[in-house]
Amino acid sequence: MGYEEHRQIVRDDHRPIRCAVITVSDSRDERSDKSGAFIRSALNDRGHMVADYRIVKDEAALIKEAVEEVAGGSDCQAILLNGGTGIARRDVTYEVVSELIDKRLDGFGELFRFLSYEEIGAGAMLSRAVAGLRGDRLIVAMPGSTAACRLAMEKLVLPELTHLVWEANR
Repeated sequence: MGYEEHRQIVRDDHRPIRCAVITVSDSRDERSDKSGAFIRSALNDRGHMVADYRIVKDEAALIKEAVEEVAGGSDCQAILLNGGTGIARRDVTYEVVSELIDKRLDGFGELFRFLSYEEIGAGAMLSRAVAGLRGDRLIVAMPGSTAACRLAMEKLVLPELTHLVWEANR
């Protein structure tokens, strides 16, 4: 079986992926978290399950605690974070996620910035979107803007989510 045939079989697998959505923000609550709501809706629309949702302040210890709790104690297969990936002093999601992942998926950040560049131009370089694996858990950290989350989810995460989780569990 060739790679493309294998990939199509995995893509056609309609088992839902159990996901956690973590919004990193000093100013959002559940009512004002449009990006988190978009991610949850996009996952549900594709038949995946949002098994955990939380909002944490943009503080390294709180982000780390939330990711470790979900990665270590739940049955979530993917952890999707939004927010805290910029270059402002309070943006620390990149540092935390980079420290927690065992295997980086460099292509995610590279492709996200490329696609973002096509939409917004040179400002795309401010994004520190990152993804990787912690054990068999997929972790994706994307910017907090709803437009950036839409781009990441529609162009990168959703088309490959089942395949990524399948590969992480082989």
